[in-house]
Amino acid sequence: MNRFSATILCLLTLAITIGSSVWSQDAGSKATVVPEGTADEGLIEPTADDPQGPLGETVRLGETLVTETSSHPMTQPLVGNALNCTSCHLDAGRHPKAASFVGVAAAYPAYSPRESAVITLEERIAHCFLRSQNGSRPAPGGKVSVAIAAYITWLSRHTPIDMNPIAPLGPNRLELLDADAIKPDVARGEALYGDRCADCHLADGSGSGEGPPLWGEQSFNDGAGLSKVLKMASWLKVAMPPDDADLTEQQAFDIAAFVNSHPRPEFRPERNDPQ
Repeated sequence: MNRFSATILCLLTLAITIGSSVWSQDAGSKATVVPEGTADEGLIEPTADDPQGPLGETVRLGETLVTETSSHPMTQPLVGNALNCTSCHLDAGRHPKAASFVGVAAAYPAYSPRESAVITLEERIAHCFLRSQNGSRPAPGGKVSVAIAAYITWLSRHTPIDMNPIAPLGPNRLELLDADAIKPDVARGEALYGDRCADCHLADGSGSGEGPPLWGEQSFNDGAGLSKVLKMASWLKVAMPPDDADLTEQQAFDIAAFVNSHPRPEFRPERNDPQ
């Protein structure tokens, strides 16, 4: 090799080394790597606490899908009603009592009595699409399922793993009220609903921009947990009204009984689940 060729080779090597160093610093500070297909999906803005790079993009996509489930182009085809995940899991799953996502991932894989099987977090997400959103199952390992699971796992990152051998419930699960202590009254529930709920959810339960549908074709089907009076009452007690939950246990049971006295879609696995 002559002196001119050796000089050129040294310069090329130096340029590649400097370029690689600059790219690494830039990627580390700006997290500019974006997974395929997520650049135009209206992702929630990152915060200093988020992971960087593709994992951070996936976590933020999951949060976006949780808040925009019925309208986002990735999840809208999977949803059969007007509900979003955050219709039940308030504050995008960050609410400490209303079906909180915080800590949920630490319980999985978990045994599910309803399915008579041990299930993963992704499978649990799929069941919500089938029941609460009266829709169809996201593809296992697909972008929707992985993104929502990543978001829930990120919210659970400080929770010790504690797989649940009894039920798929995390440490911040909804605490059920004592069903034997209170007898629901539908008539009282109707009056309470008109006074406390109808402004947001409308008199016919069809929902508005202030509150989701509570019964009818645009609400959850009869396979969802909230279609049971006990589960609905327990949720109402800690969740409604938003940011100022003040219902008594009796009021929660009465309203739950009234809401669930109305028709809603039937859960039919053969229709909802394409598998």
